[in-house]
Amino acid sequence: MPKTTVPDVDPPARPADLERAGEWLAGHGLAGAGATPLLATRLAVRRRARLAASVLLAVFIIAVALIYTGATFDGWGSYRRWSLLVLTALVVGLVLAQSLLDWRVRQADRRAGATLSRRAALPVRLGWRTVLGWPRAAVAVATVAGAVALAVAALTRPDSTTRHAAVVLLIGLCGVAVGMVVQLRHIVTHPVVADDEVSLTADVIMRVEDARDVAVPTVVWSLPVVSVFSTALGWWNAAWLAFIVLGVVTLAVINSRTARSGMVARQATGTRRAA
Repeated sequence: MPKTTVPDVDPPARPADLERAGEWLAGHGLAGAGATPLLATRLAVRRRARLAASVLLAVFIIAVALIYTGATFDGWGSYRRWSLLVLTALVVGLVLAQSLLDWRVRQADRRAGATLSRRAALPVRLGWRTVLGWPRAAVAVATVAGAVALAVAALTRPDSTTRHAAVVLLIGLCGVAVGMVVQLRHIVTHPVVADDEVSLTADVIMRVEDARDVAVPTVVWSLPVVSVFSTALGWWNAAWLAFIVLGVVTLAVINSRTARSGMVARQATGTRRAA
């Protein structure tokens, strides 16, 4: 008789994680469903990944500020040239670190899925339009595109400090944009981990929340503060300030007018559970 292989599973969920999972279900209109160790484990892994991602982005912004400040004081000498190489390496490291965090989340989901005796399937394939939506996608794309346009416009200026700030900003923006695309692809393509209607709805809610969190262009708004606002050009600073304020207000309006993640998930799965 062939030997049965038992899949690797995570240790049992902690009571605190189960309690948070119950609160999470209640907050998304699934109060009648009991929190399972599987859901508690998946949510705990995502909380840790989001915390690590926030720290990672904060470190990246600080590093950009230090690189720009050092180059500003030292002029267009060898330090500036080396600083751009260091910044490029940091951008590559940022994308790789974000991919590693995504891999850890997917690995936890795979282990959780291996414990299921059966797998539920979505009635339709989820795409970025479902998990993210046109308005948030438009804000993310427009924010990156607008920031790139402002940075490119500054490259035509004769002032070397302004040009250097624009180059630093462009390199940082490239890393942030690539990181967004890679993370959204992971969110949309990783397999569903569910065995019933409730866990299927919860799976979609997690995807929607992950996608919305990734698409918020906080870093794009922050980079000019550490690499642009010290330049002498008043019009450039004013343009950046108006650009950031407009983006924040637009996203706030979208957040207030679009459906919550629970409603999006119920529409995607065809369930009728009340929010």
